[in-house]
Amino acid sequence: MKIAFVGKGGSGKTTLSSLFVRRLAAHGTPVIAVDADINQHLGVALGLDEAEAAELPSMGGRLPLIKEYLRGANPRITSAETMIKTTPPGEGSRLLRITEDNPVYDACARTVPLEGGDVRLLATGPFTESDLGVACYHSKVGAVELFLNHLVDGRGEFLVVDMTAGSDSFASGMFTRFDMTFLVAEPTRKGVAVYRQYKEYARDFGIALKVVGNKVQGPDDLEFLQDAAGDDLLVAFGHSDWVRALEKGRTPPFAELEEADRAALDVLHAAADAAYAHRDPERYMRQMIHFHLRNAESWGNARTGADLAAQVDPGFVLGAAPQPA
Repeated sequence: MKIAFVGKGGSGKTTLSSLFVRRLAAHGTPVIAVDADINQHLGVALGLDEAEAAELPSMGGRLPLIKEYLRGANPRITSAETMIKTTPPGEGSRLLRITEDNPVYDACARTVPLEGGDVRLLATGPFTESDLGVACYHSKVGAVELFLNHLVDGRGEFLVVDMTAGSDSFASGMFTRFDMTFLVAEPTRKGVAVYRQYKEYARDFGIALKVVGNKVQGPDDLEFLQDAAGDDLLVAFGHSDWVRALEKGRTPPFAELEEADRAALDVLHAAADAAYAHRDPERYMRQMIHFHLRNAESWGNARTGADLAAQVDPGFVLGAAPQPA
């Protein structure tokens, strides 16, 4: 299951994505967490101290290794240098799985111990001094998109991505890579404006989108979100002393999280699990190829000096092919 948490900056999406990861780990569910936000805070939200979080490997900084591994023996990809963020897998490509060990995880992932079990944490990496003024953050997020394009996952195992804020997710095709997108919205005009914009952009792509209210302080706040989101509003979170303690650098036992919040996390898990029944691997590949061809024509062919349309394997469907040795 591939799950995204999106929302405007400051809405609490990192906090809620970390709670969801903790909930999965507490139930013994295999889970990988990915920090794809320009503000890299997921590691701290999962209990790392600031120094440990700062030492997380950067997926963007290890992109050549990722490309070389994923390319495998795919004859349509002549070199790792011709791979771009949207390059789709094909016959001979190496695929990734949630619970396996592989060179990509060895280089990019760190194990975070949580109650119930360990999780793997990956991060795009923050801006560096050499990036300032010359690079776009989406060049780093591209490593996550390539990762998602090659990930084979099943029911009962999860990839949870803390995404970039607002509508920045639409700067690439990555918004189509998820079985469920949880949009975290505060009960404010700005909070619901991001929801409306996201739903409008996603309308033609079959995106499973649910609104998760946050910082809801009473019936008036809840009614505001219900009026704005209607049936898309799945559940709402209010004030949490447990979360406030975490934000102060303490980590209370997860079992002490307020009962209402634990019940809300159960609702998220059930909604994500239900989305699996609507998974369409062929549509997933069509959308992957659609965005790859657009990127190839727009900039990829010129940058690589290759015809990137030739990378498309028309008979390949992700998850339907065996893992190469």
